[in-house]
Amino acid sequence: MAASKKFPAPVYRETVLAANFEDAKRYFLASLLQIHYAHTIMLERQHILSRQDAQACLRALDRLDLEKIKSATYDGTCEDLFFYIEDLLAADIGADVAGRMHTARSRNDIDLTLYRMCIRSEVLGCAACVADARHALLDLAEANVTTLMPAYTHTQPAQPTTFAHYLMAAAEFLGRDFDRLRSAWTTVNRNPLGACAITTTGFPIDRDCTAELLGFEGLQINSYGAIAAVDYVTEAASAIAICMINLGKLVQDCLQWCTAEFNFLRLDDSLVQTSSIMPQKRNPVSLEHTRILASRAFAQAQGVLACAHNTPFGDIVDSEDDLQPLVFSVFEDASRALKLFAGVVRGCQVNREQMARRAGGGFLTVTELADTLVRSEGLSFRLAHRLVHAAVQKLGEYDAEAMVAAVQDLAREIIGRPLRTAVGTLRQALDPEHFVAIRNIPGGPAPETSRAQILVMRREQETMNSWISLKKQQQSEYPKRIESAKAIILSR
Repeated sequence: MAASKKFPAPVYRETVLAANFEDAKRYFLASLLQIHYAHTIMLERQHILSRQDAQACLRALDRLDLEKIKSATYDGTCEDLFFYIEDLLAADIGADVAGRMHTARSRNDIDLTLYRMCIRSEVLGCAACVADARHALLDLAEANVTTLMPAYTHTQPAQPTTFAHYLMAAAEFLGRDFDRLRSAWTTVNRNPLGACAITTTGFPIDRDCTAELLGFEGLQINSYGAIAAVDYVTEAASAIAICMINLGKLVQDCLQWCTAEFNFLRLDDSLVQTSSIMPQKRNPVSLEHTRILASRAFAQAQGVLACAHNTPFGDIVDSEDDLQPLVFSVFEDASRALKLFAGVVRGCQVNREQMARRAGGGFLTVTELADTLVRSEGLSFRLAHRLVHAAVQKLGEYDAEAMVAAVQDLAREIIGRPLRTAVGTLRQALDPEHFVAIRNIPGGPAPETSRAQILVMRREQETMNSWISLKKQQQSEYPKRIESAKAIILSR
């Protein structure tokens, strides 16, 4: 039998280990070292590691040359970044002492811990971007509470509404996107460290200690699930996918409204590009970039779910080093899209006159005419609808006065008697401002209703911002706890 070749095979080193080594340096180095510090501190507190050995390990960690590590090229002498750093520590303080740091842990729980540490930062950053985009929409809504515009169903003009009404609907779903990311944060920010390979350990470790030192808000209790479950990442990816679908709808509308045919919006000159050949062009490239970034984030989020689909419930590489960079790309592109969209919203001009013209034409107010006939004539809505529909078909082209006359002319044929409603009341029913003003129940576009709802949404915004600030503060404080605990050990 031929002698087996030494691990790693050149092809494995080239296609897997070298790439993963670079990814680990880029994404996980800082978290890996924090885990080393926190675990060593916990081992000393639990008297599993002697004070002398703990001091040696902590000082060796302090002496690591991070820039040298970041510039290191993978050469196959170790399996991954974890073993590369372990070799550096062994060279400094000896393999026996350095090896004691690895008591009661595995690369399995180390990896899941650093994945969660990094993903929670991405979730928090993206949630902040969602909140900022929502803030921009609310500002624009508040400035356009009385700005009339057509509402569209099936891509066709349907009824008058206001631009604020549309924007507040968008702000609502961004609020739900924020809630989904906040929920994802709660799921991801649980400490798996101490699960070891998959069944914990016989050593008396303190998992709550490492949770506190590493900024987690609790434990991922079941050790099997701590290693094998992937919903901490699939939930986050799903939240991003939904958010990008929502954002895409807004971007699609805005791009259409920037066309000369619609002329509802005009982007600031700093957000458009001209053509290399056509001097008149104002290409809305900022919105186009937002669209492709959102589409990329959505597609990559689907990729995360696809990679996790139909995989065993256990410790597998499918959800580890090869998957994690894709997760980071999801959040990077989603954050870019949201930041750019917020900038576009803050840098757009609203053509209120054009919007109002469109809202007042094309039979958009005739629903209110039918409603008025129900109230003033005592008709069923179905009969009033039939009468108004017949008038629309008769006219073909909209004119308010002709519409009033047509309804009066057709009344005897459709309802069997002439209308009793005053002409002024019929005319008022066709006024787009009246159409909006009378829709003043909760959720409607009436200006006073919108203003009240904006106040509610502003308070919600304050809650969002407070949550973001609190979590950012918590994440900035846990490294200080590590430093403080380390200093106590080193000072003894």
